[in-house]
Amino acid sequence: MRTDSIWITGPTQSGKTSRLVEQFCVWMQGKTAYEAARLSQEGKKVKLSPLPKTPGILVFAANGWVELADKIASQSGGKYPSQTTTPLRFFRDEVILFWPLLISKLNLRAQFPMRLRPETEQELATKLWRSELDSGLLRQENLNESRLVRRLLDLMQLASASGTPIEEIAIILAQGISEQSGFTSPNPACFECMGESLLRWRGWCLERGLLTYGIICELYWRYLLTDAIYQQHLTRRYEAVLADDVDEYPAITRNLFEFLLDKGAPGLFTFNRDGAVRLGLDADPDYMAGLAGRCVVERLNPPVDNVGFLLGETIIERVLNVYNYPSGLIADPALQSIQEVARSQLLRKTADVIIKAIKSKEVEAKDIAVITPGLDAIARYSLMEILSKNGIPVEPLNEQRPLASSPMIRGLLTLLGLVYPGLGRLVERDAVAEMLVILSRQSVDKTLDILPEETSESMPFEANLVMAIDPVRAGLLVDHCFHPDPEFPRLLPVTEFPRWDRLGYRAKTAYEEILRWIDKQRNQLQQRLIPSFVSVLDRAIQEFLWKGKILQIEQVTALRELIEIAQHYWQVDERLRQIQPQEYVAEEVTVGEFILLLRRSSISANPYRGLEFWPPGGAVTLGTIFQYRFNRRFHRWQFWLDAGSPLWQSSGEAARFGYGLFQKSWNGRSWMSEDQSREDEARLRRILLDLLCRARERVYLCHSDLAVNGQDQTGPLLTLVNATVPVNSP
Repeated sequence: MRTDSIWITGPTQSGKTSRLVEQFCVWMQGKTAYEAARLSQEGKKVKLSPLPKTPGILVFAANGWVELADKIASQSGGKYPSQTTTPLRFFRDEVILFWPLLISKLNLRAQFPMRLRPETEQELATKLWRSELDSGLLRQENLNESRLVRRLLDLMQLASASGTPIEEIAIILAQGISEQSGFTSPNPACFECMGESLLRWRGWCLERGLLTYGIICELYWRYLLTDAIYQQHLTRRYEAVLADDVDEYPAITRNLFEFLLDKGAPGLFTFNRDGAVRLGLDADPDYMAGLAGRCVVERLNPPVDNVGFLLGETIIERVLNVYNYPSGLIADPALQSIQEVARSQLLRKTADVIIKAIKSKEVEAKDIAVITPGLDAIARYSLMEILSKNGIPVEPLNEQRPLASSPMIRGLLTLLGLVYPGLGRLVERDAVAEMLVILSRQSVDKTLDILPEETSESMPFEANLVMAIDPVRAGLLVDHCFHPDPEFPRLLPVTEFPRWDRLGYRAKTAYEEILRWIDKQRNQLQQRLIPSFVSVLDRAIQEFLWKGKILQIEQVTALRELIEIAQHYWQVDERLRQIQPQEYVAEEVTVGEFILLLRRSSISANPYRGLEFWPPGGAVTLGTIFQYRFNRRFHRWQFWLDAGSPLWQSSGEAARFGYGLFQKSWNGRSWMSEDQSREDEARLRRILLDLLCRARERVYLCHSDLAVNGQDQTGPLLTLVNATVPVNSP
């Protein structure tokens, strides 16, 4: 397949993805016509379909690869073979697929690789670096142990994604980080110790067949992509490469693209200079832009039906040229403001404006987005509560609720502490009472003496359930029937409560069922009839939470995530036991560590809600700047919450420590505060232009003089807020 590579560039919402799919279909149709003409000249029978599965087309997407695959399949009729993926997913799949090749090349143990979840990765790294952490060799000012370990692991991923050997991390940090950049450590050899710790972590993981994304990226660019055998397989499998939004890709992706281009495979790339959402995580847009020199550049015109086209340059000038901007108000209905003194008043007024617009049929819920640089729990709860009470659904983007915040999950973890011995210090009285309430809920239709009026008003979505043991009775039972003990905490018979007859038949029966179930599991545990604590969790879910009950989608997602992390944790533990039997620990120790992991970490579940979940009018979108841009959303109306917050410039997007040192454009000098200021200003410009191009009709700047902590808000958008016309009170 011979044709020129094409580089499609344009601003947000200019149709780059549609142009990519269109050009893909043109290429494939041209290839089909060429094959048909060649076969006809040779006197062979023309057979155009189906095309062979290989060589195929390699398609990349920064995010939403499933949607891109569906779009390609619908436009092309599914007649052309293609593989759609993301860069990190492709690296992971290739490393696992060619693991035997890596085993022979690196002389590794012959075992199937296992990818670590981020929370498991951090826990294992903390254990491995325990001596360095306790001795203070890795200590850094204003960083606790958890954040310090996360910083080291992030540095490893930054280096791997940029094509930097792990051995050079210490040298790069010593050259680029200084006290002027805000880094202080009591250990002069801190950078050297960080590099040695990361090298030891990499070797430890490879010896056990454990993979993290940092290790995966290094294995791919350093050992796999440079291997002649793999290169033969790669060129045989793919005859062309397509990549959407390459401004979000890590630098090592360019190595892959250039190899395919050198082998004659044409490329089709899209690029947005105002994108770069993942800059600061692992993306290197400036380095990826160098691919344009090998392609025919095609520039798309900016769309004219958005606020960015109308007011983009005016807004940028107002925000960035603080000392030399035009005076006067921006009298354009496309840009308005909602201003209050207190943040609570701002949240109420913002919700009122949304409610009024939807009820007056001026706009539908699906056409509204509320965007904020940092979405705190107060704002999320307030807006969702106010809008939901008015019949307006809200869709939080990538809502990550910690598993430990779910009463169901907390109840199951407490139950584990009662089944396994030696976990008494993890079982508290209040947690046992909560467990009794959660596990005793029964279906209304299964008890004749329970009326719907008795159901809990605090659980509006669980009207089919009733608490057999209410919080008051649970507290009484815990006070009289719970025996705390460091080794064997247990529930006592209900008769230990002198006035057990006052509990009622329903509560007494439910308590005895829970007590019998726990005793049964303990007996089976002693007889070694329980393979793992995952089985205990599954049995408890089936017995108390699932059978005959209708659960919310958030609850089902939380339970599924709990089982997945439990299985993963157990599999990793089994792998470590096989390799290091001398370090074998009792099963209850593993269970205790698992309970502590869930309680102290941010393991979360994100419930998926498809379009069929929402009513015809859709739902109001609620999310942070990073979530909104990364998910490629666009709406008619946008509400920029906390428009006066300094987070718009300082942390409107996630950024890892030292990311600038691993950009290919880094010149080897120290990273100073001036460099960070320049990066913050460029980031703010990209954020504003990108968001404005995603607003079709109107943008509301929602500003309160006081932040949630009571401090004055003096962010970079304050001059813009003061230059807009406040909206009238609804």
